[in-house]
Amino acid sequence: MFKIRKAKDDEPTAPGQVKIRKRSRVPGVMITQYVEELPEGMTTPDFTRKPIAITIQEGKMVIFRAVITGIPAPTVTWMRNNGEIDEEKFKIIFDASSGEHQLQMPAVTVDHADTYKCYARNEYGKAVVTAALNVIEAIRDTPEDFKKALKHKVDMEHKEEKKPEIDDKFWELLLSADKKDYESICAQYGVTDFRRMLKKLSEKKVEREQEQERVVERLCNLKPIELKDDGLAEFELEMSLKDPTSKIFIYKDGIMIPFDAELEVKHGLKQVGKKFVFSINGVDPEDAGLYQVEVDGVKVFSTDFKLPEVEFMVKIQDVKAEEREDAVFECLVSQPLKKITWKGKNIPLEQGEKFDILVSEDMLIHTLVVKDCMPLDKGIYAAVAGNSSCNAWLIVEVDTDPNSRGKKKARKTTRAGGGGDELLKIAQEQQAIVQKQKEELIAKARAEAEAAAAAAAAAVVFPSDPGVYFTGGLSDVTAIIGTDAELVCRLSSEECDGVWYKDGQEITSTDHICIVKDQTYRKLIIKNCTEDDSGKYRCEADGRKTEAELKVEDPPRLNSDDLTEFMKPVIIKSGKDAAFKMTFVGREPMKIQWFHEGEELLEDTGIKIEKSESHTRLLLTKCKRKTTGEIKIKIKNECGTTEAISQLVVLDKPTPPLNPVDIIESNSTCIEFKWRPPKDDGGSPITDYILERQQIGRNSWKKLGKLGPEPKYRDVDVDHGRKYCYHVRAETDQGVSEMMETDDIQAGTKAYPGAPSQPKVVSAFKDCINLAWSAPSNTGGTDLLGYNVEKRKNGSNLWGMVNPANEPIKEKNYGVKDVVEGIEYEFRVSAINISGAGEPSTPSEFVFARDPKMKPHFTDRKIKTFIVMKAGNAARINFNFQASPIPSIKWLKDGHPVAKHVKVSNSDTSSQLMIPSSERHDTGVYTIVVKNLVGQETSSVEIRITDDPKPPGPVELDENVSGTVTVSWEPSPDEKKDDRLHYIITKRDSVKRTWQTVADHLFNNKFTAINVMPGRQYKFRVYAKNDMGLSKPSDSAIWESFSLNLPTSKDCSFEVPPSFSVPLKTHNSPESYECYMSCAVTGNPRPHVTWYRNNVSLNTNTNYYITNTCGVCSMVILKVGPKDSGNYTVMAENNLGRVECSTKLVDERKMF
Repeated sequence: MFKIRKAKDDEPTAPGQVKIRKRSRVPGVMITQYVEELPEGMTTPDFTRKPIAITIQEGKMVIFRAVITGIPAPTVTWMRNNGEIDEEKFKIIFDASSGEHQLQMPAVTVDHADTYKCYARNEYGKAVVTAALNVIEAIRDTPEDFKKALKHKVDMEHKEEKKPEIDDKFWELLLSADKKDYESICAQYGVTDFRRMLKKLSEKKVEREQEQERVVERLCNLKPIELKDDGLAEFELEMSLKDPTSKIFIYKDGIMIPFDAELEVKHGLKQVGKKFVFSINGVDPEDAGLYQVEVDGVKVFSTDFKLPEVEFMVKIQDVKAEEREDAVFECLVSQPLKKITWKGKNIPLEQGEKFDILVSEDMLIHTLVVKDCMPLDKGIYAAVAGNSSCNAWLIVEVDTDPNSRGKKKARKTTRAGGGGDELLKIAQEQQAIVQKQKEELIAKARAEAEAAAAAAAAAVVFPSDPGVYFTGGLSDVTAIIGTDAELVCRLSSEECDGVWYKDGQEITSTDHICIVKDQTYRKLIIKNCTEDDSGKYRCEADGRKTEAELKVEDPPRLNSDDLTEFMKPVIIKSGKDAAFKMTFVGREPMKIQWFHEGEELLEDTGIKIEKSESHTRLLLTKCKRKTTGEIKIKIKNECGTTEAISQLVVLDKPTPPLNPVDIIESNSTCIEFKWRPPKDDGGSPITDYILERQQIGRNSWKKLGKLGPEPKYRDVDVDHGRKYCYHVRAETDQGVSEMMETDDIQAGTKAYPGAPSQPKVVSAFKDCINLAWSAPSNTGGTDLLGYNVEKRKNGSNLWGMVNPANEPIKEKNYGVKDVVEGIEYEFRVSAINISGAGEPSTPSEFVFARDPKMKPHFTDRKIKTFIVMKAGNAARINFNFQASPIPSIKWLKDGHPVAKHVKVSNSDTSSQLMIPSSERHDTGVYTIVVKNLVGQETSSVEIRITDDPKPPGPVELDENVSGTVTVSWEPSPDEKKDDRLHYIITKRDSVKRTWQTVADHLFNNKFTAINVMPGRQYKFRVYAKNDMGLSKPSDSAIWESFSLNLPTSKDCSFEVPPSFSVPLKTHNSPESYECYMSCAVTGNPRPHVTWYRNNVSLNTNTNYYITNTCGVCSMVILKVGPKDSGNYTVMAENNLGRVECSTKLVDERKMF
């Protein structure tokens, strides 16, 4: 054991050390730093969670918890202010899983009540925090006659040592228990002499039954108290009362408890016929104890209620929330509980506007939601279940945005904290454990029931007098500080006196306390209550007792003089300051709020709020007229809320009078009209209206002067037919308003034009309806300024303007574009002259806003029917069409729906089919079907997907007939894949030395060449050809049938470089038309020809059809577009040279 240091800081500093006081983020923590500058990475000790003050009943376990930080890790010690800490009885441990340092004190007594300190030290400093422990003394019975007790003690010393007496509670439980429960009850109270127990139990049963016969006719089906799955505890019995008016009382541990038969309160007693069911709602650890039912003072049933020990499987964790965000604390308990106690800053929390207290369906997960977090909500929050508790910090991060300062911030919908999926997983595991334990208990109870012994025979005893009992118990009372409080109970006898106790201490009558005996009523009156009068009060009479709690609250209360002054309206001029002040009293802490028209006021430019413990002041600087309104002050603490309301009136000049004016009279001699007063008179009555007038067509204004407070004027100085405009201003004591300008008012009768002819619908489309009409025959004697067109939907009574009111239509036709497709409309027209709009015309016929019905038809001038594409390239087909209504589009390949890899893009007027990467199996006839209600149209395109052909196999030559040569070859590998593949054969002899085509479009693998001259050498080439072009040749061996001896001749060369015999010409082509370009080229060997547009090769572009036949090179552009304009070049080259020819294609649309 060790003693605590008495001094505040009796630990001297070492030489060279300093003592620097530092502030901690946690209130109540004192930090002392030993060095002037901390080394890098080192910190002084500090508390992130400090121990909290605890008030607990004697005999229960207390745990102080603290979480400490510091580098290096601090050494933690616990000390006591007065007395010593018993290290053998108390446990000082460190929980590594939660990082908590704990001081555990089992079975505390009143002597342990003290202030405890927790020290954390390392080489750079120390931190200390204190926590108070308050212990409520248990109630103990004292002998009434001390001498009798002393004598009894002396007599016992001379007698032989007797066996200890069995607790009366033991017999009460046995009298109401089933036989199967005898063994467990005896084991609980340590009773081993079963023979003696059964004998005495039989005697007590007879005695009890004799007592019960006075009030009960029949008593059966006694069921002990049981905790339900929903957190409700119940016990029941069937009972027939001799006197239906007999009063039923329920006691817990000898103290009467109130109950209600109708409402769902804490304790309820419901009667259904002869069955009585007693229930405890929201079971908590304090509900454990012995419950007894009495009828007119006779005990009829007893049952003991015990709760399993509860531990926190998952404790609440620290939560960091943003301002105006919700914070969530969640914990998991080991046993189902319908309710646990939540505390905030050591104050119990209840469900309400600020807090949501939630429980999961299995009653294992308990949640506290702190709504709309504000800086005042910062602090320690705790969850308490029986002797177990856990706590955590709520840290509220204040919004530091300077732009939002002084403005009311919006409530956030997000939540901070919460256990998440991991907590649910642990809860499911714990629920399985609880269910298994319940099943084991049920199995054990069944086994014990089968082995229960028979009850002993009952003995006959005489009934006993039940004595004095309470017919009405005490009820909890709440009183305001400074008022009187009264506690009342009722006894069954007028003669018995009651003894009163407060928190276990007996109290007597004083100037402050009055004890009143009024027939069977016993009253305790406490005058002028103070906070010290709060506590538990008990009244005892003849061994019976009843208990209740008195709460003395100190809500905010306003000073009556200040309140009277505050409620008077404050009247100031615009630009001046307004001040409101209030003095109040009440329990700290108090939350003070000021409101303007229901919206909370915060510190800002023009708003200053002063607050102290008993005074607050609101100052509004440079007030404007819009500041006028209700000013409210609201003061709130834990005991209640009070409010006061005042009015602020800011005087200013009035706003302008309001349009439109109502013309009372308008004739050739006068104009009389009236207007509406200003929307805001500035807080002062209107004294005058000031008018001035202008005749239309003139620039000058004539002042008419002040007319008085009536908003009405009669002008008799007018000319017939003229129009006038007026300016009106309102005047008060605070100044003159801005002016209001009237519409033009004509003196005399207005001549409006007649109605135009009925509008005719020229054409109708889905986005436009074109109308035409004729002018009215009567124009009102003046020229027409234009027309107004109105529309109305079919079935509606409302006409709506089509053109803007200030923009009349000048022509006698108009296209209405503000229509919705599919809606039916009708239209009417009115003419406008200088007097205004005349009568509208007869409405037109109803017309739908939709395009006229049209059978689908294709709009492309020339549609391709055959397309060849190289395998691997993208193939596209575009079709443009017109149809109304919008048609459905379907593509088919060889009469079947197209494959999934074929992409189809549709619009209202076109459709495109695209094969992104074509293959040979995509070859086929593609058909588009365009169909609507009117009809359908189809078109087909054959697409052939092929590739450059592969050359034939080896070529063999054979002479079957003189003068002929039979050429045969192996087929090309592509022959089976391409049904359009054929062969071309060329030959060259030793004389001409040029290659000549001798056969084309051969679909077999053999050909006989004729006119083979003797004495010459021949060579043959075989080409494979398809829609893409020629393959590489397959050459034969040199063939020579026989030889002649001829004189040697000089070799002749026929090879010439390429040249253009016919050049390209310039082309001007209309858009979307076909363009054909051609030229002629010669050369030997045959030149290779390449087409270019703007220096980009076109030979592989599928949008251009290029051919080269016998030196005539041609290119076809199927559909000329803007992108086809440019410079086109043809290049011809062989091994002897290269030549180019260019031209230009111009889109005729661009020329204009």
